[in-house]
Amino acid sequence: MTHTMNPRMSDLESRVRAEFNEMPGERLTVAQASRLWGVSTRVAVTVLDRLVDSGFLRRVRLYYFRADLGHRSA
Repeated sequence: MTHTMNPRMSDLESRVRAEFNEMPGERLTVAQASRLWGVSTRVAVTVLDRLVDSGFLRRVRLYYFRADLGHRSA
């Protein structure tokens, strides 16, 4: 299924990519991401999962982190 995002969501996704690039060791839970970005947990999950689907992020247990950093125990 193809999901389209509104411009605001696209901007948030770009911001999240930039933040993970700026701080490559960052790992966040959905709750942490929601607070950090000032969005609902639903929006945070949507953006994080899209970045997982694109191969940019990886999820291990509760944590999301950059996929190119290999496996990290959470």
